[in-house]
Amino acid sequence: MLLTGFPAGMLACNCYVLAPRAGADAVVVDPGQRAMGNLRRILDENRLTPAAVLLTHGHIDHIWSAQKVGDTFGCPVFIHPEDRYMLTDPIRGFGPRLGQIALSALFREPKQVVELDRDGDTLELGDITVTVDHTPGHTRGSVVFRVDQGPFGGQERSDSGIRPAVAFTGDTLFKQTVGRTDLPGGSGRDLLGSIVEKLLVLDDDTLVLPGHGESTTIGLERRTNPFLEGLTA
Repeated sequence: MLLTGFPAGMLACNCYVLAPRAGADAVVVDPGQRAMGNLRRILDENRLTPAAVLLTHGHIDHIWSAQKVGDTFGCPVFIHPEDRYMLTDPIRGFGPRLGQIALSALFREPKQVVELDRDGDTLELGDITVTVDHTPGHTRGSVVFRVDQGPFGGQERSDSGIRPAVAFTGDTLFKQTVGRTDLPGGSGRDLLGSIVEKLLVLDDDTLVLPGHGESTTIGLERRTNPFLEGLTA
């Protein structure tokens, strides 16, 4: 399988592209600011066609290019209903109201929006099966997308020889830290609860692909993340 990504925009939001193989349908995760150029290059080089845009949450740095990608390629955009309002009003609740109004005028909903309203649901997207876990805390509508038997080979294989699962964690869990909870809809209690109930139950070799920064694994974060010390699933 094929997995690649790049940091997009001023806030360096990680945009990921996942596909079973070159020449197949692909899934795009969190296309942020100015993502379209790099995204087109990846799609063209690998002859990929986007089948879906998956949004881990509704913050502006993660959804900036979602409407453009979805409408350009005619594919649905998936987001949790608690964060759907951010597609058209991405900074509601923080910043000057005049700035909120001016910025929201630049955004509109994609033509096809699908709400991720069932925790633990699975999405069949071409030859890729994605499990959706609702993980409130960073925002009320934050989710983690999991793909079993992740798209890696060779050096990324676990000791068992089985390719590890992959978790796109958005801004819920990062390498050596966790997501902020001081923005509207944030809750430190909910965030840690989501991490315990939905992430620390995963295998240690599960690859964590966060919304910003470097990748990590569940096992590494379980052992070394200072924010998770003393927490158990």
